[in-house]
Amino acid sequence: MHSKIHASMKHRYASLLFSLALALFGAAAHAERADRGKPMNIEADALRYDDLKQVSVFTGRVVVTKGTIIIRGARVDVRQDAEGYQHGVVTAEPGKLAFFRQKREGVDEFIEGEGETIEYDGKADRVKFVKRAEMRRFRGASLADELTGSLIVYDNTTDVFTVDGGPASPAAGGRVRAVLSPKPGASAAAAAAAVPVAPAQLRPSSSTDGGKK
Repeated sequence: MHSKIHASMKHRYASLLFSLALALFGAAAHAERADRGKPMNIEADALRYDDLKQVSVFTGRVVVTKGTIIIRGARVDVRQDAEGYQHGVVTAEPGKLAFFRQKREGVDEFIEGEGETIEYDGKADRVKFVKRAEMRRFRGASLADELTGSLIVYDNTTDVFTVDGGPASPAAGGRVRAVLSPKPGASAAAAAAAVPVAPAQLRPSSSTDGGKK
């Protein structure tokens, strides 16, 4: 039977912090490191560019691609720092969620998440999902793990998720929720370990010297 772990945490006033090492999500694998050096391609209905501040504001059905990264939202503010790193803030339409997806390196797995706002830091290689945040991991087309909270931070360099439940509210209840699936093959290994080993059968001998001549 394919077991799952259900976890929940609660805090009444202060925010609730819950850190999960990516090892809990299965085999250790990194996000695609090559994505950091790939160009950022953006499609939108309109663009406003401020050359002095090096800020571009894209609005209207915005789609961003950067290597294996895919980002969608109603508005995307992109800033490039002096070192050439790109930083983006994605805002969803009212009542909807912005979207982020990225492949994990070396395996057929994807990380995707949603939030009312998504912050992408190209230099720190970090993504933040803000308000009504969700994070999912897929093995191929199958959903493996899922996290929900008020704020989720995904650090690509350390492979750590940080989930903040936020203050208690009728909608979220100030809780972090996680559904984590075991690694492939874990159930089979556990079942094999649980199979009892039959004791050795001893055959009686009719002679006192064990049958030796």
